[in-house]
Amino acid sequence: MVQHVYERACESEATRVIIATDDERIAEVALEFGAEVCMTSAEHPSGTDRLQEVVHKLGFYADDIVVNVQGDEPLIPPRIINQVAHNLMAMPTAGIATLSEPIETLEALLNPNVVKVVTDHQGMALYFSRAPIPWPRDAFMQSQDVMPEGFSWQRHIGMYAYRVKMLNDFVCWPPAPLEQTECLEQLRALWHGVGIHVDAADEAPPAGVDTPEDLERVATILLAR
Repeated sequence: MVQHVYERACESEATRVIIATDDERIAEVALEFGAEVCMTSAEHPSGTDRLQEVVHKLGFYADDIVVNVQGDEPLIPPRIINQVAHNLMAMPTAGIATLSEPIETLEALLNPNVVKVVTDHQGMALYFSRAPIPWPRDAFMQSQDVMPEGFSWQRHIGMYAYRVKMLNDFVCWPPAPLEQTECLEQLRALWHGVGIHVDAADEAPPAGVDTPEDLERVATILLAR
C-alpha cells in the first residue's frame, strides 16, 4: 500500500518524495522499492509534528512548500497533490492550502466524522467544524429530515500543503482550545492567525484504507487497472 502511495506521489510535480516513518519495517520495505526514507520519532502527537521533523532534519528552507500525503491513500490522484502546492504558491498570505468537496446528503452534513469548512469570498478558511456549518436556521426549524437547499456545504478533504516556516511555528504552539474541543488540528493554525486557503478539489480522492474491507476494495480496483 505504501508503495502505491509513493508511486502516486512520484507522478505529481513534486521535486522530491520522502517516506517519513518511525517503523523500521516500513523503512526496510520502502528502501527495497527505491524510496527515500526519513526515520522520525515515535513520540509525535500528530502527522504535522512528524512532517516538521523531516523538514528540519533535511534542512528545508523556510519558504519551501511541502505536501503531506497519508500512507493509507493508495488511490490519491497526483493532480490534487499538484493543486494544493500550486494554490499555496499563488497565495503568499497563506501558510497552508487544502481542499474540499460538496456535501450532497443530509446524512453527511449531520455526521460529526465529516468535517465541514466555510470560507470567505477569496477561499480563505473561516472555520472548520464537525458540526453542520453554516447552520441552516430557517430550513432546520421546519425539518431536519431533508437536505436544505440554497447553500453549497463543503466537506474538508485532509490534503495539506504547508510552508516550512508555518510548520516550524506550529510545533512550538500548544494545542489551542478550539482544536481540543473539536479534535481538529488545523484549528491550531487558525487560532494563531495562519491563513488557510481552501479550494474545490479538481478530482475527488477515493476513500483511504481504514479497514480490512477498504483494503479489499482498493486491491480490487488496483488489480482491475
